Amino acid sequence: MSYHLLALLLLPLVGSGLLFAFKGKAGKHVAFGIALIQMLVTFCLLYGFDSRPTVDSVLQHEISFAWSQFIKSKIHFGIDGMSMLLLLLTNILVPIIILSSYNEKVNYRNSFYALILLMQFGLIGVFTALDGLLFYIFWEVTLIPIWLIAGLWGQENKRFQFTTKFFVYTFVGSLFMLAGFIYVYNYSASFAVTDMYNADLNLSQQVVVFWFIFFAFAVKLPVFPFHTWQPDTYTYSPTQGTMLLSGIMLKMAIYGILRYLLPVTPEAIAGISGAIVIMLAIIGVLHGALIALIQNDSKRILAYSSFSHVGLMVAGIFASAMLVMRGTFTVEGGEGALVQAFAHGINVVALFYCADILYKRFKTRDIRQMGGLARVAPKFAVLFMVVLLGSVGLPLTNGFIGEFILLKSVFDFSVLAAVIAGITIILAAAYLFRFYGKAMFNTGDEAVLSSVKDLSDVEFSVMASLAVMVILFGIFPQPIIEMVSSSLKFIYQSMVS
Repeated sequence: MSYHLLALLLLPLVGSGLLFAFKGKAGKHVAFGIALIQMLVTFCLLYGFDSRPTVDSVLQHEISFAWSQFIKSKIHFGIDGMSMLLLLLTNILVPIIILSSYNEKVNYRNSFYALILLMQFGLIGVFTALDGLLFYIFWEVTLIPIWLIAGLWGQENKRFQFTTKFFVYTFVGSLFMLAGFIYVYNYSASFAVTDMYNADLNLSQQVVVFWFIFFAFAVKLPVFPFHTWQPDTYTYSPTQGTMLLSGIMLKMAIYGILRYLLPVTPEAIAGISGAIVIMLAIIGVLHGALIALIQNDSKRILAYSSFSHVGLMVAGIFASAMLVMRGTFTVEGGEGALVQAFAHGINVVALFYCADILYKRFKTRDIRQMGGLARVAPKFAVLFMVVLLGSVGLPLTNGFIGEFILLKSVFDFSVLAAVIAGITIILAAAYLFRFYGKAMFNTGDEAVLSSVKDLSDVEFSVMASLAVMVILFGIFPQPIIEMVSSSLKFIYQSMVS
């Protein structure tokens, strides 16, 4: 049994329970301390992690014991390269997200931080569960805290309407996934992932299972046309809720597609179903970029930008999967998606924090009413530019390598799809630089600017930490690629074995 992994799972759950139970003003400090310990434990796991294991022994740090023989399900957790990368993302970002709330004037009670830790517990469970039923349970665990965070601490009265829409969409999608898992279970030995991979399903059965499971992932990402909940939920959630949703939570679906959907329904993906998903993803890439280009609300620009970037990840994953089923073995789409998922998590959290900083200075999210901030807040202007360049995918920033690999994988599948997806690089530069230009260099209200200060110590700590990661993982992306390579080889080989 891996005691490091056990600690990683239990610590945020215990911390969440303590914060719910006790009152006091030290809640945020307790939550931040627990999140820092989680990050240190993750680094300990990383230190002992073999990034180049043999393909048939990719799992490390396993926890396994019987749960229910009646339904042939086990408490089974383990870490491979995909899990390790997403655990790093989760446990690096959660303390940063908690720290970002330190200067908030909103009354964030202990229950707010307890919900963040509860969500961290659910996310860790999702990224390490190796049993389909266990995966579903943790998938649902993450929904409750984010719904409460968005609904109770969100902005404006409309938040209840939009967060309820988000809850209904996600919950219904999850039920479809559960139905798909149960159907696969009836044709396999148990809920264990390897048994689900070997389920005896014909093509028609795989097509049905594919769309049931994919629906849950498509809503969570989201993929066009299941994205209608996203812009409003991102806009009216508190900044920390939006960070959790966009930075970490949508990566659950990327992980789920790779861990469960591809190996369980390979024949369905090889046919029209895979082609339809790629088409929907490319439509989403272009649609999100075009809508972001005409938005004036800072958070809605970033919401549609995230939607567009996610579409490219999905297209890359399925492009490689279809090539594998056609006899060309490649893991580039999966590598690009995971590298980009890691980069996107860092970048989008930083950008939403920038939007929050701007809102505090200008008391509006309308970028047309901003301007002149570069003159009075030069530190913010520099750090904002660094994370923006990462989102654009400038070489030597973290957004470049993943985007390059994804476009190559889509190009190998379809030149036309790659050309359409490539246009979004230009569009992303257009809407993000438009956002930056209006906020930083537009003619601002001198009365407002006269009272504006540069970054506080907390704001600088958050922004500098994220900016360092943008540059660091842009210069040294190879460790991430090596980390996930063997896991992806196992996943894609499972499709044809």
